[in-house]
Amino acid sequence: MTRTARRNRRILQVTGAGAAALVALSACSSSGSGSSSSTASDSSAAASDKLSGTVTVFAAASLEESFTMLGQQFERAHPGTKVTFSFGGSDSLAASITGGAPADVFASASPKTMKIVTDAGDASGTPVTFVRNQLEIATLPGNPDKVASLKDLTNPDLKVVLCDKEVPCGAAAQKALDASRLKLTPVSYEQDVKAALTKVELKEADAAVVYKTDVHAAGDKVGGVEFPESADAVNDYPITLLKDAQHTDTAKAFIALVRSAEGQKVLTEAGFLKP
Repeated sequence: MTRTARRNRRILQVTGAGAAALVALSACSSSGSGSSSSTASDSSAAASDKLSGTVTVFAAASLEESFTMLGQQFERAHPGTKVTFSFGGSDSLAASITGGAPADVFASASPKTMKIVTDAGDASGTPVTFVRNQLEIATLPGNPDKVASLKDLTNPDLKVVLCDKEVPCGAAAQKALDASRLKLTPVSYEQDVKAALTKVELKEADAAVVYKTDVHAAGDKVGGVEFPESADAVNDYPITLLKDAQHTDTAKAFIALVRSAEGQKVLTEAGFLKP
């Protein structure tokens, strides 16, 4: 056999083997195309569903314990994310947001303070009420002054603190006092509910009108006295995504956690009422 003939025969053998391999590969690909396509699709979906970035949440002071816990849960469920909080009086937080402070989510202790943000056009979408909160009297441990009612706080010998009237807990307390036709002169007005509670914890005041959730969070540092007038001054807590949110999907996912059954369980165990 000539050199040319041997070369042509070798080419035909290689070409045939290549064709056979191509057919086999094609058959394998065809039989597993659904699985391969599905896997690729799943990987793509997983990539698109992966959350990242930092979510900055401005939230009413009374949400501190519950939201801190939910933030930790969120970070564990979504590695690569971080939730940072700024807690305080809702009116001050609203003013900061409308003043340009960077934030992604706002959770307010009243619709009135939320309206400051929505009226300024800084909310994205419509705020949704996610919990409600009711007032309670915080006393010194063991209630040594025998406080049993809202009227008892009018005793001039008692040092009582209230939240500022512009703050949701202060507005609610004033509403309860007005409904009862009671006049109360506190020794101080505090900028948020935690500050009011701290006065009692430090024994700088004998009592404070705060939220049930704050009395609950304080444990044995204070006593708690419920009063019927609080039923007429229950605060709705709305939450919203903010217009200039940097990580929208992550911020929305945090709001979804707050509103989920898991989130509601954390909040109700802290003393909040369901919306």
